Amino acid sequence: MALEAAGGPPEETLSLWKREQARLKAHVVDRDTEAWQRDPAFSGLQRVGGVDVSFVKGDSVRACASLVVLTFPELEVVYEESRMVSLTAPYVSGFLAFREVPFLLELVQQLREKEPGLMPQVLLVDGNGVLHHRGFGVACHLGVLTDLPCVGVAKKLLQVDGLENNALHKEKIRLLQTRGDSFPLLGDSGTVLGMALRSHDRSTRPLYISVGHRMSLEAAVRLTCCCCRFRIPEPVRQADISSREHIRKSLGLPGPPTLRSPKAQRPVACPKRDSGESSGEGQPPQDHSPGPRTAPRPGSQEQTGKDWQ
Repeated sequence: MALEAAGGPPEETLSLWKREQARLKAHVVDRDTEAWQRDPAFSGLQRVGGVDVSFVKGDSVRACASLVVLTFPELEVVYEESRMVSLTAPYVSGFLAFREVPFLLELVQQLREKEPGLMPQVLLVDGNGVLHHRGFGVACHLGVLTDLPCVGVAKKLLQVDGLENNALHKEKIRLLQTRGDSFPLLGDSGTVLGMALRSHDRSTRPLYISVGHRMSLEAAVRLTCCCCRFRIPEPVRQADISSREHIRKSLGLPGPPTLRSPKAQRPVACPKRDSGESSGEGQPPQDHSPGPRTAPRPGSQEQTGKDWQ
């Protein structure tokens, strides 16, 4: 009743959502299923996707869902689709997927039907995977429903299973000295729920990477780092840019178009794939260019904001 009075869903809906999460969670695969995932240079990976939902400023219902596909390792956008949506399901911490995933799923299905040759081989999701209250965040939910490898990329620590953003956690962050440094997120249950990753030399704020579906945590961390020109991996960053520009155009808002990063600032993201290039193998690019800033989207720790640096 308290939830209903506060504008949240009734208890019956929450119970239904919990049962659905438990049912789908049984289908999560937390290991590598593709040969390219086990390759140091991700040989065989050609397309990476990113999804995002951006809100109209001051409106918790009107939003824009976006899917982009980039080449790999060049990280050039080859497909993007955005659409305005109405998020009628209320936001409840731990149940973000029931609010956003239906629209993201539609975008993936549309691409699969119309341009199957551009289907991503993996999706990077702005949110958590198994790092979640019940071990089944938005990246898991979308991964299971699309049957695509998925990676959860969060900008804030979801404090579950004893994980806390306390002095010890902050000290571990301080010890992340260079791009690619990371430490495990070990819950009280004894389970490693994800990794805190320093994704850029110019940012001391880590990303929180977790398994979504059909990918190991080790491969998820490596891939995320390889996709970062700025703090945020390019598939997620470009999906956010696409959605915000679509909102601007759809609502006729003033201001210049949202600019993507200049091509000159886009180095190759991962190690060379030929055996003659051994120097720096496995290391992400060194890009010291600042990225664009955008305002954070509403939500709690499960949502991840728009903080590129």
